[in-house]
Amino acid sequence: MATSDAPREFEHVDSSTLDTPLRPPTVDRSFIGTAWWFMRRYPVLPGFVLITLVIAAIIGPTVAPYERDIGPVGDRHLGIFRFSELPAEKQDQPRYSLWPAGFHLLGSDHIGRDVFTRVLHGARISMQVVMVSLFLGMFVGVTLGMVSGFYGGIVDEVITRIVDIWYAMPFLMVALIVVLIFGRGLTVLLFVLALISWTAFVRVIRAQIMVLKQMDYIAAARVTGASDFRIMFKHLLPGIMNTAIVVGTLSTSGLILAESVLSFVGAGIQPPTPAWGVMTNEGRDYLTIAPHQVLVPSAAIFMVVVSLNFLGDWLRDRLDPILRQID
Repeated sequence: MATSDAPREFEHVDSSTLDTPLRPPTVDRSFIGTAWWFMRRYPVLPGFVLITLVIAAIIGPTVAPYERDIGPVGDRHLGIFRFSELPAEKQDQPRYSLWPAGFHLLGSDHIGRDVFTRVLHGARISMQVVMVSLFLGMFVGVTLGMVSGFYGGIVDEVITRIVDIWYAMPFLMVALIVVLIFGRGLTVLLFVLALISWTAFVRVIRAQIMVLKQMDYIAAARVTGASDFRIMFKHLLPGIMNTAIVVGTLSTSGLILAESVLSFVGAGIQPPTPAWGVMTNEGRDYLTIAPHQVLVPSAAIFMVVVSLNFLGDWLRDRLDPILRQID
C-alpha cells in the first residue's frame, strides 16, 4: 500500500487558493501622503504651473496691461484686486481696451507700478537667465563628466578633486567675489549661475559613463577603430541624455533660487528690471503696509521651484527602469 510523502502541514491547504494571483500589499496613506504620492506619480498640477510660466514668459510682456517701469505715484501701495483712487485723467491707462482702466489685479508697488505687469515681465527675464546659464553648465558638466569617467586615472582624479573643492566653497561668497571683481551685469550673472550648475552634472555623468564604457557595444566600437572622441559623443552620449535631462530639471529650481537670492542682495539683475528677486528686495521695506509686494513674487518663486522638483522626481522615476517599477 503506497503512502504519501507530502508533509502534514500541507494536508489541509485549500487548493483553490493556489491559483489566486499575488498582489502587492496596500499602503495606508493619510490625505496629505496620498496627495504627495499622486503629485509625484502624476505631476498634473506642477505641469500646469510650469506650462503657465512658459506661456507667461513668451507672451506675458506682450499682453501685460501696463508699462512695466512707470506708474502714477498716487496709486502706490494699492492692494490686490483694487482700482485706482485717482481721477480718470491721472490714472495709469491700460494698453488694451479690454482691461478695465485703473484696475490692478495684483496691486501696485511703492511707486505705483502694476505688480501683475512686472511679474509677467519677471517670468521672461528669470527664465531667460536660468535657461542660458543651465545650458552653459550642462555643456561643461556633461563634457567633463564624460572625460572623467571615460579616461579614469589621473584625469579622473584631477576633475574629481576640482569638483570636491568647488562643492566645499560657499556659493554666496564666491558669487559676491565674482561680482566685486567683474562688476554687476547680465553677463556676470550668467557666468556665476553657470558656475553653480556644472558640478551636479559631472558627478552623475561620470558615474554612468564608468558603467557604460564596460558594455559590449563600446568594445565593438573600439575593435572597429573608432576614436575616443567618436566613442564618447556618438556611442556614450545618447545613453546619458536621459540622466542629463533629469539633472537639468532638478538643477533649474536651484538656479531660480540662486538668481533670486543674488538679485535680492543686489548682486544680480539690477532695478528697475523686474526680476522676481528684485521685486522681493524692493518690497521688503513695505512689508507691513503692502505685504503683497513681497508675497506675490515670493509665491511665484515658490510655485516654480516646487513644481520643478516634482517634475524632476517624476522624470527620474519614469526614465529609471528600476524606479519605474516602484510604487
